[in-house]
This record gives sequence, C-alpha cells and structure tokens, in this order.
Amino acid sequence: MKKIGSYTARGIIPTSDLVDHRITLFDGRFDTGYRITRFDIAVSNRDNSSTVIASGKLMTESESNNRYWNFSKQSQIAWASTSWDGNDRYAVVKENYIDHENLVVEDLYIGMHAYADEGQEVNYIIEMDKYEISEWKGALAMVRNSNQDV
Repeated sequence: MKKIGSYTARGIIPTSDLVDHRITLFDGRFDTGYRITRFDIAVSNRDNSSTVIASGKLMTESESNNRYWNFSKQSQIAWASTSWDGNDRYAVVKENYIDHENLVVEDLYIGMHAYADEGQEVNYIIEMDKYEISEWKGALAMVRNSNQDV
C-alpha cells in the first residue's frame, strides 16, 4: 500500500436512533481506499444548563439503529462517545475506539445517538489517510465491509 494523501472530514449532525448520514468517499476506483486514523465527537450545545451524553459510530454500510455498538460487526469500524454537563455534576468522559485494520473503498456512514434528547447536534471530526492499493485488496475490503467473513 502506498499512501497518497491525508484528509479530514468534519461537521455537525443531529442525533437520531434511526438515521445515519453518508460521507461520500468513493472516487469510482477500486484501487484506492481510506484508512480511518481518528474519530472524535463533541456536544455542540455547551451552555451552562445543558447535560448531554452522546455516542457515535462510523460504518461502511447504512444501519437502522444508532444506539448499539457491536465490535463483532465488520461494517462498524470506529466508535466514540462524550458527555457534557454545564452544571459540573459529573466528569466529562470520552471514549474512542478505531479498528486500525479498517480500509474503506466505498462510502462511509456516521450515526449518532444522544442519551438526553434526540435531535441534539453533535460535532464530529474524522481524519483518514488515502492509499493506493491493488484491485484484489480493494475487492477483499469491500467484501469485509459488507459484513461478510473473509
């Protein structure tokens, strides 16, 4: 694999148990892919009366439920959570996990869930490296990313 670039995707999306958002990465080629190197989230409403706990996950396929993390699912490749308490009643806790063997050839999906109230907006930042790969490695990554065993 030959590294050909580094990229950052960032934005803000509302939380929803049932809706994920697509991040278009596919360039029409099967001999390039992205490796996720960082995934972080942060609550956007930081006023002095808000209390929010949020979690997010990156997937290679759209899913219908953003509440659950499943490390055994091949299509889930990164997970993050955060909390914010404007009243300082509890400590802010962050968790971040990335499957460092991930390789995204097609598109990426991001899903967010808030434990306080659905619709809460959450910031995200994703850093990734783009690689030139062989077509067979790209095909293998696509099979793995579609929840099939390889």
